[in-house]
Amino acid sequence: MANDMGYPDNWSQLTPAQKREYRINRFLNPDIEFVSPQAAEAYKIRAKRYVDAFNITEPDRVPLSLPVGNLPLIMAGVSMHEAMYDIEKAIKACNEFNEKYSEELDHYSFPFVAPGRAMEILDYKLYAWPGHGLSKDAPNYQYCEGEYMKVSEYDDLIRDPSDYWLRTYLPRLFGTFDGFRALTPLTDILEIPTAQLMPLALPQVQETFQKLIDAGKDLQRRNEISAKLMRSGPAHGFPSPIGILNVAPFDAIGDTMRGTKGIVMDMFRHPDKLLEAIDVMTPIIIHSILHNPVISNCLSVFFPLHKGADGWMSPKQFDTFYWPSLKKVMDALINEGIICMMFAEGGYNSRLESITDFPKGTVAWWFDQTDMVRAKKILGDNFCIVGNVPSSLMVTGTPEAVKENCRKLITDCGRGGGYILAAGCVADDPKLENLRAMLSAVKEYGVYRR
Repeated sequence: MANDMGYPDNWSQLTPAQKREYRINRFLNPDIEFVSPQAAEAYKIRAKRYVDAFNITEPDRVPLSLPVGNLPLIMAGVSMHEAMYDIEKAIKACNEFNEKYSEELDHYSFPFVAPGRAMEILDYKLYAWPGHGLSKDAPNYQYCEGEYMKVSEYDDLIRDPSDYWLRTYLPRLFGTFDGFRALTPLTDILEIPTAQLMPLALPQVQETFQKLIDAGKDLQRRNEISAKLMRSGPAHGFPSPIGILNVAPFDAIGDTMRGTKGIVMDMFRHPDKLLEAIDVMTPIIIHSILHNPVISNCLSVFFPLHKGADGWMSPKQFDTFYWPSLKKVMDALINEGIICMMFAEGGYNSRLESITDFPKGTVAWWFDQTDMVRAKKILGDNFCIVGNVPSSLMVTGTPEAVKENCRKLITDCGRGGGYILAAGCVADDPKLENLRAMLSAVKEYGVYRR
């Protein structure tokens, strides 16, 4: 029997280690229909490779996360604008790429592109994208940083985050939400509602609801089309260990609410208010992850870490503002058997000693510009480390240079297991021959001798 979240009925009685084992078994033995017995066997081999790396044991060879990026779209002549507004074109491009290269590259591609039409309907302000703020031939979308939450609004966020989100923050992010400024707080509705519901008759409020319906219908149509390809990867023997995505509490405020300048100033001018707001955001993030509809099927949750990198803040600020709340989130997920996949963007060289206090095998650290030798020394006995072939090398380097870089990484990080070869970050347009060089390197240098 399973509960409403898809877990066994005795889930609350299981230990974190038992919950983790449940997720691993579900990842290794998914309830899917494979296209062939060969695909089923290939899935088991690839999935076990990841699990061995997470468990800090030696697999048959070093697992590889290939940084294909938007190469399938580029090779098919599909622009980012077309991919964002016509998901069928993007999926067709990936299908063609997979049919030709998936077995050769040991990789199955999927178009991770934003929904252009829905964002346009909602008048989304946080990004510019091809055909909307950028020229149609722009290669990707662009984040538009701003102060979407004013410093004077900390008390509003802290007092009632849902009301602040609905009537203040979202109308700044989405032009379509502007009508919700006219709503009264939902907590004003007590007993018989009269005046509290009158704003629903306002034209701007009704227009907001209609556009939300339109955007929802577009997203539903798009997701129904995309789901077929999402299921196709595992069915063809290609597991994906990365589940849903979320952010650190500090980044939730610093990235899209206060902005970089705002939150840096707040650390000096309003430290207590910032810490109070972080304390408010932390359980919200935990709840959003643990109540995600697909969380029971997730082996891991992926966190792109932005403002905790070397140079963004001092070690003291990291230990005060960034790390405690993030650790609370990670501890809550680990308690539910989830592996935390932490993408440490930039360098984390000054943070390595601060991020070690977790049970063995519960965290995988994906590094971008961190010293991998030092990371292996400090973290490698207890945590999987991932990375960090430079993305610039994948775009501009030669296959020989890529292969040599991979050889060194495998030599430095692969001993004893617990290592996944990957790029530091994914470039839009890596060279096909350089992707081949990465795979060649793991086959030549990454095989563990039994």
